[in-house]
Amino acid sequence: MWMQTTCNLEFQLDDPTPLILMLRARSSARQWIARESYTLAPNVPVQEYTDIFGNLCQRLIAPAGEFHVRTSADVITRDSTEQAPGGGFVEIPDLPDTTLMYLLPSRYCESDRFGNMAREIVEGLPLGYDQVARITDWIRSNIRYAPGTSAFPISAVEVNLQGEGVCRDLSHLGVALCRALSIPARLVVGYLHGLEPMDMHSWFEAYVADHWYTFDPSTNTPHGGRLAVAYGRDAADVAIYTQFGPPARFSDMEVRVELLDAPPG
Repeated sequence: MWMQTTCNLEFQLDDPTPLILMLRARSSARQWIARESYTLAPNVPVQEYTDIFGNLCQRLIAPAGEFHVRTSADVITRDSTEQAPGGGFVEIPDLPDTTLMYLLPSRYCESDRFGNMAREIVEGLPLGYDQVARITDWIRSNIRYAPGTSAFPISAVEVNLQGEGVCRDLSHLGVALCRALSIPARLVVGYLHGLEPMDMHSWFEAYVADHWYTFDPSTNTPHGGRLAVAYGRDAADVAIYTQFGPPARFSDMEVRVELLDAPPG
């Protein structure tokens, strides 16, 4: 399906402020960026680099006063997410080197504290995809998806204790439970068509059957219309903006995802 995504940010800055932005998606086998627009007002020099997770990052110094970031992209993405019921567990010696970092505990995904819980949730299931699907269903049934309740990232332990969270928090729990079973799992931030209320969205991917598969505990059914912008171990790696120095007054954020009737001309 063809989509147009938009993310506009507005800041009020008292002083010149170093920023790292993560707002440009990469084309891949799952998504193709046909056209994009990225403007800064006022315009400032930007240095772009690729981080250790393969994400495109923009490094700049925003001037004091009002600072606007406006982005849009016309993209083609898959109509539905890939699924692989029965897909097998990949033994640790057979995992690609690039997946190994996603087996370890991280700041918001304390997988070393979820071993017993994870094994109870997936008891009796074949190793691999079916275990991740059961974890996702368990989170949907036991942790309330509550948009707007968490302004800051909370860890998997915290969201499990409080029983509710935003999409990012539910995904942290899914990642931690997967890693507790030695299944590589990573957090994804991006856009999802039809999300209500509309905002940037988070889900997670698990590596089973020699492939990364999408799982989303905050939606009832898997569906496409996703544009992945950034991947990481948890929310600390995939912030769409990171500022340094005194806190900026973040005055507004606008996110839109619209279907296009035809490929852009």
